[in-house]
Amino acid sequence: MSDPVRLARRVIELTQCSRTDAEQYIKGGWVSVDGQVVEDPAHKVGTETVVVDPAARLTVAEPATILLHKPAGHDTISGPNPAAALVQSDSRWSEDASGVRLLQRHFHRLTPLMPLDAEASGLMVLTQDGRVWRRLSEDRDDIEQEFIVEVDGDIAPYGLQRLSHGLGYSGRPLPPCKVSWQNEIRLRFAIKGVQGGQLRDMCAQVGLEVVAIRRIRIGKVPLAKMPVGAWRYLPVGERF
Repeated sequence: MSDPVRLARRVIELTQCSRTDAEQYIKGGWVSVDGQVVEDPAHKVGTETVVVDPAARLTVAEPATILLHKPAGHDTISGPNPAAALVQSDSRWSEDASGVRLLQRHFHRLTPLMPLDAEASGLMVLTQDGRVWRRLSEDRDDIEQEFIVEVDGDIAPYGLQRLSHGLGYSGRPLPPCKVSWQNEIRLRFAIKGVQGGQLRDMCAQVGLEVVAIRRIRIGKVPLAKMPVGAWRYLPVGERF
């Protein structure tokens, strides 16, 4: 029996392609070993059956950006119950229309961005893409976020106007934002530079107790109808 060889070498033997192309086929998720996709060109194979997908294309596997509908009770940036752990191959939204092929490499080194309170739910961003990281880190305070806030209690006189402009948080006056009633118990906030705990504090200042918070948009990217706990890819061309 021959000694095991690198998967890339076996692909070269099967396709007569170059080493660079073989590694790209493997990293792109086009090669299976005994029926299981393997994305590591250095993976050792012996007598296993190696198959290169007939539809294989020499396309570079781009870094992924993932949009998650975070459930309440999970931590975004840090904490004992990280929402990032929910991003698994079987929790991808069945209606994801991004066209991005699912690769195991997409689940490695995902950086969570745009903080969201642990008790809140809604749109969360995790990325491997340095361009997205820079956009959502360096320009975070300039990107409008939209929240639905369920409240209880009776709002103080002129409370809606005060929520829009006139309140402070952490000893500083808050810039204007857009606030409106979605229905009798839910407020819609369109706001920039929101800080942890800020929405809850703003509501308390006008006599309202927050029951639930859900982020439904970051910049131009909506949560849409994605179920709680599901995720989708951010496709090429969709920008925050």
